[in-house]
Amino acid sequence: MATNFLVHEKIWFDKFKYDDAERKYYEQMNGPVAGSCHQSSGPGASGGPSGDHMVQDLQQALSKLEARLSLLEKSSPTHRATAPQTQHVSPMRQVEPPTKKAATPAEDDEDDDIDLFGSDNEEEDKEAARLREERLRQYAEKKAKKPALVAKSSILLDVKPWDDETDMAQLEACVRSIQLDGLVWGGSKLVPVGYGIRKLQIQCVVEDDKVGTDLLEEEITKFEEHVQSVDIAAFNKI
Repeated sequence: MATNFLVHEKIWFDKFKYDDAERKYYEQMNGPVAGSCHQSSGPGASGGPSGDHMVQDLQQALSKLEARLSLLEKSSPTHRATAPQTQHVSPMRQVEPPTKKAATPAEDDEDDDIDLFGSDNEEEDKEAARLREERLRQYAEKKAKKPALVAKSSILLDVKPWDDETDMAQLEACVRSIQLDGLVWGGSKLVPVGYGIRKLQIQCVVEDDKVGTDLLEEEITKFEEHVQSVDIAAFNKI
């Protein structure tokens, strides 16, 4: 684990060795330095086995150095060259708007059947029906309370006595003594007939459904001592 860790670390422990090899290489390439000129001036000092061996060591060291650097670069995650990914972009394509589907007759019928305000209309119809029924009921009650129109008639009667000796005051009292439901007596007067005889002319109002002319004549002629006959002088509907 420690070795693997040091492989990935950028630490050059034996850098001094490579510095010495590099210095010796450049000395070999450029010639001996001033201190070594006297030694190389003699015969056989131009180049020997020791000088070739140093050049080979330097080349091997350089090759090892390059191999080590390439290994570090490959193993280090920060030096991994990642090729930029190119995204394929398709050419722009014109988007056509979606075509509107033509509505079929069945769909049109369904749309017509949909009533957005159906509930409101039903409530309004119920309210209108309730108001109409309430008004009809009130009208019926008002009509029931209102008295029905009663058909009435105004009758003028001529009541004739037997002779001139008949007490006309007593005769009128007998006629007015007749009390019937729907009969109301009115004004009266004595009208001369002839030979000193006068007749009683009396007004009355009757309800047609309750009192008729025949009933009046029958009731008045019951007073036989004073009344000879009864005639209808005038008859008018009220």
